[in-house]
Amino acid sequence: MSFPDFAWASGEEASDPWVEHEGQPVRVDELARSGHLDRLEADLADVASLGVRVWRYGMPWRRTEIAPGRYDWTLWDRALAACEERGLEPVVDLCHFGLPDHLPGFADARWVESFLRYVDAFLARYPAPRWFTPVNEPTTVALTAGRLGVWNDRRRSEEDFARILALCVLANVEAHARIRADRDGWSIGAEVTNCPLPGVERDPRAVRRVAFERASFDLPLGQPLDPLIEPAFAAAVPDALRARIEALATTEHVIAGHDFYPVSLVAPAGAPPPSLADRIDAYARYARAWHARYRTPFWIAETSNLGLPVAQQVEWLDALAACAGALRGEGLPLRGLCWYSRGDQFDWHTMLTRPVGEVTEVGLFDHARRPRAVAARFGEWARR
Repeated sequence: MSFPDFAWASGEEASDPWVEHEGQPVRVDELARSGHLDRLEADLADVASLGVRVWRYGMPWRRTEIAPGRYDWTLWDRALAACEERGLEPVVDLCHFGLPDHLPGFADARWVESFLRYVDAFLARYPAPRWFTPVNEPTTVALTAGRLGVWNDRRRSEEDFARILALCVLANVEAHARIRADRDGWSIGAEVTNCPLPGVERDPRAVRRVAFERASFDLPLGQPLDPLIEPAFAAAVPDALRARIEALATTEHVIAGHDFYPVSLVAPAGAPPPSLADRIDAYARYARAWHARYRTPFWIAETSNLGLPVAQQVEWLDALAACAGALRGEGLPLRGLCWYSRGDQFDWHTMLTRPVGEVTEVGLFDHARRPRAVAARFGEWARR
């Protein structure tokens, strides 16, 4: 089943990385923290009541693969049954920043082998899903685990970033090949999208950051890496791994994902704070340049008011929706907009590095499950 011409979508925040807090490793579990696992069916009913039909959704891999090669499908059975009951077509998310406890980290290539066995097992059990985001936001995985040292592996080098990113891309393209061999499936992407502001080209550090972040699109979509970052990838990624990615790179049955928030910007050093209009304009420029390079359908796979006060949710939604309409009017194949997420998140304003349960007010519904004004507005857009 092909992805809609334009989807008004939402999703459930399901991050579960390891982070270090007060000198101790802590497993984040956003689904448990939000109470979604206790209220799953009611939460899906709430979002479906807005007119949403496309639903980004995943149960943590570690909660399914409870021991090496041993799977407990209880949560997935319940989740997919609830989707069917509420008329929600899932975009199946299989790895959202966390690994099962028996795997050492994202820099160890063995996780990819385990992940592909999990993909095969999922496909064998569930014949219905057609849309998949196998590994969510490879750049965020690589940045947090390999460059910033704040999640999972907690490493801090460009080479570790390159290795982890390449392994995440490999997992995605291998999974896509398996899905396409098994059914009429689509890869529905979700990737961090930091848009350059004017003046970035004069800031060498910002230029380098843009090149590294673009690699997560270049590799799976068959484009060459920027020469600026090629040495880091050559040092960290074996030739055989690069060759396998190149062999599987494709734009067929692919909708690339732009995860764009008010904070999703690359600013030159010393730049003043951007206005809301500046942020929207930055995305419009980025989307045009992105499509000129990749010539691939894309969607806004995540957005919310993250970085703006909750009082500006409706203003942000209306501005980005208008931008999306204008880009489509120019002929760009922009295939949807996903408000992420259904409910408020926890600790995302600190990038999960302070996992104490503080509310990040970004949901269509608040943490007490009361609809916000943006929920009604999103419903208006979805029903048009």
